[in-house]
Amino acid sequence: MTRIFALCFALTLLAAGTAAAQQPAAKADGEDRYIGYYYPKPNNVETYPSTLKTLDGVDRPQRVQFVTVIAQGTLQSSYRVPYAVFVKGEKADKLIIVGMQQGELNTIYRQRALLANLTTMARLSPFFQEKTVAEDATFFDLMKLLGFSSVTITDGEKMTHQVTIK
Repeated sequence: MTRIFALCFALTLLAAGTAAAQQPAAKADGEDRYIGYYYPKPNNVETYPSTLKTLDGVDRPQRVQFVTVIAQGTLQSSYRVPYAVFVKGEKADKLIIVGMQQGELNTIYRQRALLANLTTMARLSPFFQEKTVAEDATFFDLMKLLGFSSVTITDGEKMTHQVTIK
């Protein structure tokens, strides 16, 4: 993945991202260590079986850079973005989206609408059009290309939806 793609995509994808420096305590194997720290226990969990393969050479630094560039581009936005986007996990393969305004992402329908908007934005990027059949692929397919294992979206209070990407 080139820096040009990351910058191009970040400028089209309206998201914000910052992350706390402190890390949550480790939990037993198989438990999500971010529950109770970044988001409440998921109300909905699903698996997205992408037919795409992760691109060769995409690893932790590229995923961190991808989200950092998104954050940089949107922090310069002329309006306040109502959610934060950041990456976590040892491999930086867990994308987390947290609503920053009361009631913004408090239903599964609003969360899915945001994910649909992210799909629309992804389809507009030249990178996505080059690597996929853009009209058939989704935001989750982009996440698969970049090596993300999950996307968690929450209102930051009570509602959390988690998608495992296979």
